[in-house]
Amino acid sequence: MFMVQIDADKCEGCGECTASCPADILEMDGDKASVAGDPNDCLGCETCVSVCPNEAITLTEN
Repeated sequence: MFMVQIDADKCEGCGECTASCPADILEMDGDKASVAGDPNDCLGCETCVSVCPNEAITLTEN
């Protein structure tokens, strides 16, 4: 299982992660990205991590 974490202090709300997530578990919550879907659906592909221009997203495997 993978755990996606978004650092709200670093997130500038560009939406790149939400647009690129193949599991569709990320969404915009106001002007910040958040994990909104089932976190267990995360594929661990790290696409969100690689597209984030502010390094606001971390992905760990549990």
